Amino acid sequence: MPRLCLSFLLCASFCNCLVLSSSALSDDATWNTLFDGKSLEGWEQVGGEGESKWEVQDGEIRGSGSASMLVSTSGSYKNFRYRAEVKINEGGNSGLYFRTTERPGFMDGYEAQIDSTHTDPIRTGSLYGLCHVYNQLVKPDTWFSYELEVRDDNWRGRDITRIKVTVDGSELYEYLDFEKTFKEGCFAFQQHDPGSRVSIRRVEVQLLP
Repeated sequence: MPRLCLSFLLCASFCNCLVLSSSALSDDATWNTLFDGKSLEGWEQVGGEGESKWEVQDGEIRGSGSASMLVSTSGSYKNFRYRAEVKINEGGNSGLYFRTTERPGFMDGYEAQIDSTHTDPIRTGSLYGLCHVYNQLVKPDTWFSYELEVRDDNWRGRDITRIKVTVDGSELYEYLDFEKTFKEGCFAFQQHDPGSRVSIRRVEVQLLP
């Protein structure tokens, strides 16, 4: 069994699901801010030159135009909690990437899907290609909080990567990646297509041992 998704949802996905009891996440450790609310300092656009646009307006990062990625230049991360507040437009599509490369394409790294009403039926809360949520958890043009807890661990004698996915304070599932598909890397946001407009604010990371 290469993958295991420990879930609170009936998650139609490529993985097996087991029910867990809920557990609150502690906020005692230090959160480091990756977005200063004023500029794109610490971020770099990859791809979409001249046709894709990332800018800061009204204290938020906004992505529009053709396909590209906005990559954090803060370094490479392995074990962490990561959270952001995100908004996607009607019909829009984006992704919150982690353990990705410095110059990623859409298939590089884990992607937490951002999608309320796009023609792609894989919705917000999904780990794209790994564990899929098809119910709409967040309405379009509505701010929501996305939080991930990612760490390498050992489960029943096997090395794994654990990924907990939380949307608006509700933990959806814990995905166990036995293949440890992506070892470590950067954070990034996706600008998917010209019809998509994504907004991002309060981007923070907390290191885990």
